[in-house]
Amino acid sequence: MSRNEKVVKLAIIGLGKRGLGILKTVLIKMIEMGTIEVLGVCDAYEDRVQDAAGFLKEKTGKEPVKSTNYRDILDIKGLDAVLVMTAWESHVDIAIEAMKRGIRPGIEVGGAYSLQECFNLVEAYEQTGIHCMMLENCCYGRKELMVLNMVKQGVFGEIVHCSGGYMHDLRHEISDGDIERHYRQRNYLTRNCENYPTHELGPIAQVLNINRGNRMLYLTSVASCSKGLHQYIAEHRGPAHPLYNAHFNQGDIVTTVIKCANGETIVLTLDTTLPRIYSRGFTVRGTKGMYCEDGHYIHMDGENEFDTLANKLNNADKYYEKYEHPLWVEYKKNPIGGHDGIDWLVYSAFVDSVAKGITPPIDTYDTATWMSISCLSEESIACGGKPVNIPDFTRGKWILRTENDDTCDSIYSLSKIVAK
Repeated sequence: MSRNEKVVKLAIIGLGKRGLGILKTVLIKMIEMGTIEVLGVCDAYEDRVQDAAGFLKEKTGKEPVKSTNYRDILDIKGLDAVLVMTAWESHVDIAIEAMKRGIRPGIEVGGAYSLQECFNLVEAYEQTGIHCMMLENCCYGRKELMVLNMVKQGVFGEIVHCSGGYMHDLRHEISDGDIERHYRQRNYLTRNCENYPTHELGPIAQVLNINRGNRMLYLTSVASCSKGLHQYIAEHRGPAHPLYNAHFNQGDIVTTVIKCANGETIVLTLDTTLPRIYSRGFTVRGTKGMYCEDGHYIHMDGENEFDTLANKLNNADKYYEKYEHPLWVEYKKNPIGGHDGIDWLVYSAFVDSVAKGITPPIDTYDTATWMSISCLSEESIACGGKPVNIPDFTRGKWILRTENDDTCDSIYSLSKIVAK
């Protein structure tokens, strides 16, 4: 951000592990650089509010407005933006109230509970002109952005299929959810769906130009049985644990298949309650080649199809020299932590869009579309894997919207500005 741009005055609603972590790693750096001021902090739990306020007072000498009621925070005079890092269930309601007050919300990732709340979010934008940006940090991963750059340059040919997943062993976090005051536990007890679709879908949506000349038409989802959490609690917590005899509705593995208007297919996998190594499984398949995150390898047309994975392992590293994404070229000049840089990049993009008064690279239509996969997959699973239509939240605008349209910037289009 250049010095002649405004200092963004924002507040934080939600100060659990994610909210407090972002404050102490990313936002404090922005405060030190003079790009933001944090005017208020809020959480349902008083101790979290005091922790955040005490940190800010120590680092800046100023104490922010403190409250356990988010409406008190939205009442702060002169507030430009609000970061919503609460439990999944409250993201949309808080965002809409902020939008109606002329405050730009950035919401942390999570899925929707109904189509109606997605439509409500879009309608709030169309009535107010205030965008809501999902703070999907995985869209800014180094691997994902290099592959996106390669796709835009035609290296992989015509893209036919993409896949990805949220594949992360969360048994400890979910089992201790009541102790840690974490919302995931109640969701795994009561829901059965693709509850966390955007880490994988966000980067795929950029590759496939979703909402910018393409859209998702329908999906079908199936869920495995639920065994992992019960066994984990029995073995690691014992009969005294309050959830020892509980039934978790959430299937251990959920597979969602999506069909797009331009013919491509997408496969999403949720895999969080069985032992495994972490992966987002980002894979792009085109007529000239492919990229696969598991093994971090690229295979191009004409290469030996029977070559071993051992020979291909991490060969994608050599492509960085030619295809490093411009955002990462800039970022590496002054790297700042937070999930290997992706937190810094996504929060910087949000703050920059607020300061300049421009459309964020992940806009309200993107946010609503990506979130909708949760409730739609829930319906499909409940009905035996039946196909479920994915609404067009743009109401036909996707046909004319492009990455070069000033009213619908994308991560890729903004990167071209950075590169100049």
